[in-house]
Amino acid sequence: MAEVREIPATVLKAMLDRGDAFQLIDVRSPAERDVAAIPGSKLLDQAAYDSLIQGDPEATLVFHCHHGDRSRQAAWHFIQHGFESIYNVSDGIDGWSREVDPSVPRY
Repeated sequence: MAEVREIPATVLKAMLDRGDAFQLIDVRSPAERDVAAIPGSKLLDQAAYDSLIQGDPEATLVFHCHHGDRSRQAAWHFIQHGFESIYNVSDGIDGWSREVDPSVPRY
């Protein structure tokens, strides 16, 4: 079985800068997303979940939340559904705000 690959926000930034092919999935609530968001991320609502789970299990998915715990659970869920290229941003959007883009509010 595949493993969730833990990466810090700085590695996510490098992946974005290189133009790596992946989907960035935000598992936080819409209210949290209203406070702060990583550009290019997509909220994991029911429609997005349905689309992903029925999609290509070889697609690369990167999950993030506030500090990395909720997104880690979501990442494992997709591993259990046969996905193999799964990443979790271990320091979440808080790490993004601290290490990558200080203009993104911390909460």
